[in-house]
Amino acid sequence: MPGQEKIRVLIVDDIAETRETVRRLLQFDTTIEVVGGAQSGHEAITQCEQLKPDVVLMDINMPGPIDGIQATEAIRKKVPYSQIIILSVQDDVEYYKRAMLAGARNFLSKPPMIDELTAAIHQAGTMAQEEKNKAVQVYSASGGRTGPLSFNNIPIQLGKIIVIYSPKGGTGCTTIAINLSAALQGEKSNVALVDGSLLYGDVPVFLNEQPKNSIIDLSIRADDLDPETVAASLTSPKNVDFKILAPPPSPDLVDRVTGDQLVKLLTLMRQSFQYIVIDTSSYLSDVVQSALSTSDVIVLITTPEIPSIKNCSQFLNLADMSGIERDRIVFVINRYDKSTSIDPAKVGNRLNQPISLTIPLDEAFVTRSINKGIPIYVENRTHPVSTSIQKLASLVKDKISKQDDNAYTQAGLK
Repeated sequence: MPGQEKIRVLIVDDIAETRETVRRLLQFDTTIEVVGGAQSGHEAITQCEQLKPDVVLMDINMPGPIDGIQATEAIRKKVPYSQIIILSVQDDVEYYKRAMLAGARNFLSKPPMIDELTAAIHQAGTMAQEEKNKAVQVYSASGGRTGPLSFNNIPIQLGKIIVIYSPKGGTGCTTIAINLSAALQGEKSNVALVDGSLLYGDVPVFLNEQPKNSIIDLSIRADDLDPETVAASLTSPKNVDFKILAPPPSPDLVDRVTGDQLVKLLTLMRQSFQYIVIDTSSYLSDVVQSALSTSDVIVLITTPEIPSIKNCSQFLNLADMSGIERDRIVFVINRYDKSTSIDPAKVGNRLNQPISLTIPLDEAFVTRSINKGIPIYVENRTHPVSTSIQKLASLVKDKISKQDDNAYTQAGLK
């Protein structure tokens, strides 16, 4: 179309011949302009800051300390409207999950068909233009201020995923997930709580809600949704400020939700919410494993009984074998009574995972808050359980802040 802005594309691949081949293929589309090429993750980040491309074609495997996924996450933080299309010779589900959660717009196998590639570029280019328009609106609304709201440095960051998990049932995961969500929600934060305990999820019950939509309504359309639609489909309970995504309404629907679908939904939700808290079941289903593998922080819950601690020990060993880093874990003892013979310090030493926090035992008060449908953190901020939840929220935020600092340092941006 006459007067239409061209889609500015940066090609990132460590092989010069590949970059040139892609450039030649794209030159036949007059709506696409290749503005540069980079041969490493670090160079890609630098060129994105300088050239401000609409779309980045990013090879997933590159030499040096920064691979395509790390570069993708750094670029999305530095130039938020640049859309990343990951190219990989390995058609692997784990690669796909990591790429999408890093902020990639699409994932294509190498070598891509030219029609498939140009279609993906056009789709990503449209998204880039929409992000630019949002930036202009924010800039205008700010009265033309520079600083955090300036056009090229808008602080748009992908939301963080916090999984609440215990390998033993009945340890209070749902109570902690709900109250942590309330503690994380604030004037400058936006929280969603996902009930990932698909078979026996109780989040709506604990909040005295009957949601119209559930995860099943979104999962079956995961490929066709956008962040705005997903966010609008969540339920806003009357007694809390955060939103919830309910489990399937019937047990026979549980198997229709897959781990891949959850990852796609989380990818969309990360563009709308600062924190996504996921309550999970003790059984390591495909959905629970996907939640754990894509999480930024895992709040691991035990109670001060030997069977629960034993199960946590087994989970930590499994986490080590699965590549789940220990520094992503916040280890918590729930329902802790100081008169018990269980010593948190000794438990941490025995499991080689320090106990980060203990939440005191007060079954009567907690049960009363559950029956009222009002989280204890909302009902009474000064209660010892509430103050422990606030400490947990601070621990989670601190861990996320350190992760972000490390990511910037590794990417050479700090």
